[in-house]
Amino acid sequence: MNKEIESFLEYLEFEKKYSNNTILGYEQDLNDFVSYLESRKLDYRRLVYKDVTDYLIYLSDLKLKSTSVNRHLSSIRSFYDYLIKNKKTNSSPFKLVSGPKNEQKLPNYLRYEEFLDLVNVCDETNLGVRNRMILELLFATGIRVSEAVNIKLSDINFKMREIKIIGKGKKTRIVYFNKVCQQIMSSYVLGARQELSKGKKSEYLLLNHLGNPITRRGIADVLEKLIKKSALKHKISPHTLRHTFATLMLNEGMDIREVQELLGHARLGTTSIYTHVSNEELRRVFLQSHPRAHKR
Repeated sequence: MNKEIESFLEYLEFEKKYSNNTILGYEQDLNDFVSYLESRKLDYRRLVYKDVTDYLIYLSDLKLKSTSVNRHLSSIRSFYDYLIKNKKTNSSPFKLVSGPKNEQKLPNYLRYEEFLDLVNVCDETNLGVRNRMILELLFATGIRVSEAVNIKLSDINFKMREIKIIGKGKKTRIVYFNKVCQQIMSSYVLGARQELSKGKKSEYLLLNHLGNPITRRGIADVLEKLIKKSALKHKISPHTLRHTFATLMLNEGMDIREVQELLGHARLGTTSIYTHVSNEELRRVFLQSHPRAHKR
């Protein structure tokens, strides 16, 4: 079997053009599978349904996450497809079973009061005004941090409160910002940004203390410092503000396809995760509000 695995890995490298890391992942999964078969004196060409289900139980007993189990199964299925294609075996026993459902983690988001907590710790220094600008921008538009750092002044229509965003795959979309964000942005551009630029000419909206365009890491550092100053206890990342935007929009009744458009998601399925968050919030409010919902 080891020769077949070696041949399969070469196929992945030279024909499928997979990366080294991906190939190493396949190799590890298949070596684990071989060790299992050898320990039970099983022939990979003569496995039956019970052998496969026993292997799934074995993986489960290892306390592997569902994502890891499914990755193992995917590697083995691909290997058997290769064997069938090259007439090394007639069928794949792993086509008869499905792996466990992957756990779907709900995205972390802020409640409005928690967002205000962050805003209130921003001071009136040039960097403080810029930090408030970052918070308001991410909260108002739901854009990715990678998109925020690439916004140029020429991308912003202050009168219409619109920003042209270049998203994933170089796709362009328009996002909108509210009057509060408009005021903070104008104040920043006309005052703090000019001070931060230190005389350098830059077309980018967000600058760091050296007058250069801020980076994604820079925004993460800003948020980390603001969280330490605030009363917030749970873990928050820059992407949390994107999750917050999407959740609030759905809670306020915006159609999911409109939220998809604003977020720049290619697939509606990606946006649908926020409906679960929205439903959880609805449940929480119901349990707090309805007199018959309380346990007595």
